[in-house]
Amino acid sequence: MTVFQKHRGQILFVAGALAALAAGWRAFPVLRFQRVPQPVAFSHKIHTDKAGAKCEDCHSLRDDGAWAGIPAMDKCSGCHAQPMGTSAEEKRFIDGYVTPGREIPWQVYSRQPENVYFSHAAHIKLAHLDCRQCHGAQGESDTLSPARVDRISGYSGSPHFQNMDACEDCHRQRGAANSCLACHK
Repeated sequence: MTVFQKHRGQILFVAGALAALAAGWRAFPVLRFQRVPQPVAFSHKIHTDKAGAKCEDCHSLRDDGAWAGIPAMDKCSGCHAQPMGTSAEEKRFIDGYVTPGREIPWQVYSRQPENVYFSHAAHIKLAHLDCRQCHGAQGESDTLSPARVDRISGYSGSPHFQNMDACEDCHRQRGAANSCLACHK
């Protein structure tokens, strides 16, 4: 009797367990996150190239230094009171959001845990970071990528946005505070 024949059941069990672990290791992240499309086809490229808009024209800080985030519809309706083109998407945007004065239910790319604190003001005003340093070429894109939403926690992200490791690396390179309490409450 060979070693394989003697331990056949154990070998098959271990091989099966390893195959199941490998499949789960690969499949779990795919199943855990859902890709949720944005409600409106939006092109940063058109707004920067044709309209000459800058990031801070739409995404700004409030007077108290807090991040204003996604612009309200009144920012869009200033230019889009009438269609700016002939596309079906532009018509849908005007009819569905601008004319009724309805806010766009944008998917948020950065819904983080309650214990995470991030200040755009500190990074823009104090560290003098350019938007591209964290957001990449998002401002030059023709389309918005879908939000990547964690099915378990509800937190979200995008390939254009940083994770904790990237933030820690940047802090380390710049000599900025890198303790847990610098970003976590």
